[in-house]
Order: sequence, then structure tokens, then C-alpha cells
Amino acid sequence: MGTEGTVHTRGAQRWRAVGVPLTVNLLLPLVLYYVLRALDVAQWQALLLSGVIPAAHAVGTALVRRRVEVFDLLVVVLLGASAGLSAVSGSPRVLLLKDAGIPVVLGLWVLGTLFAARPLAFHFGQRLRGPAGAEAAERAWRELPEFRTALRGLTLLWGGAQLLDAALSTVAALGLPIDLVPVVGKIESFTILGAMVALTVRRSRAFRDRYGIPLFGLAAAGAPRPSGDAPKLTVSDALRS
Repeated sequence: MGTEGTVHTRGAQRWRAVGVPLTVNLLLPLVLYYVLRALDVAQWQALLLSGVIPAAHAVGTALVRRRVEVFDLLVVVLLGASAGLSAVSGSPRVLLLKDAGIPVVLGLWVLGTLFAARPLAFHFGQRLRGPAGAEAAERAWRELPEFRTALRGLTLLWGGAQLLDAALSTVAALGLPIDLVPVVGKIESFTILGAMVALTVRRSRAFRDRYGIPLFGLAAAGAPRPSGDAPKLTVSDALRS
């Protein structure tokens, strides 16, 4: 029961970390936009009102946690700035460019963590680990160059994907019919996200199979020892000492 409870808790944590942001920032705004357009609401008003959902969630999250997250602040600031510029220019395309501004900032921030003590991929993994897993990951970071290289590589991949998303969103916002942009943008973002998830899972499994230590989560009991030319001593130290 204890193991089942732990698995359930981790599953809930992963849903909150991934599912809730996707629903609030992608799905609900898309649905609301097309509902408003079906009710003959003007394009710029529908875009603005649909953008209120992630902004309101960001504000509510900040109030509950009593701290402001970078992403939440970014959503609110970009919505306010794009709404103001759209009102001045009279063009709803300015509001559409907000969806390109978010991945630009996120991509640069993700890439910026490569110059920090720990890259984003490491911190993301720590959110999925328990105390024992976090300690093992810290030890692996200090003692395994392969562990550091793999997490930095994933961070580079995630940051590049955000910048690609921003570039494609900009092209769509400026070139496609306005009512087509929200759904095309969401499909594009989901496609890029799906590709990143698949690549992350593939790289994580390959690393675990080769070195016997996961990039994310806890090491399984009796994890296999490294094979081939893997550094057996340092991996063993990282996992078992």
C-alpha cells in the first residue's frame, strides 16, 4: 500500500506539473476563443478574453503560493502589454504575437540556465524525485560527467524547441487568417511539445540502460550495473555509496 500510495502521489505531482499548465494555457483559451467567435464577438475581444484565463490562473497561483513565479509574471505582463498595444494599433495581430513572446522569453531563460550551477533539466528532475532520489541526483551531478552532459543536452534541446515555437508562432500570427491562428498555433505547440517529450523519454531511457541511473525520478531497486565502456566505478559510487 505504501508503494502504491507513493506511485499515486508522484502521478498526481506529474499531472500538476504538466497537465494543469497545458489545460490552462493551451486548451481552455482555445476553446473560449472559438466559443466567443461563434457568438460573434470581435476578434481582438475574443483574443483578449481568452488570454485572461492563463493570466487569472497565474494571479491566483501567486496569491495561493504567496510568491510570484517567473512564468506566471510573464503571462500577465505580456497579456497586459499586448492588450495595450492592440488597443492603440487597432490590430488583433498584436495580441496574437503574445503567443510568440512567451516561448521567446522561456527559450532564452531555459538556455540561460546552462550557465547556472544547475541547468533547468536537473531542477525539473528534482521535482519528480523524493528526498532519497534528490540526494542521489546531487551526488551523480558531482561525480558523473555523463550525467551532467545528458542534462545539459536536454536543457539545450528544450530551449531550442521554445525558440522554434516562437519563430513558427510569429510567422503564423503575421501571415495566416486571424481566426485560423489560434488552432494552428496550438497544434504547432502540441506537436513540438510531443516531440520534446518523446525525445526526453528516449534519451532518459537510453541513459538509464547504459549507466544504471535515471535522469529523472528514483533509481529502481537492483538497478543494472553499467555495461560496455560505461564508467562502472563512478556510477556505482553515485548510486550506492
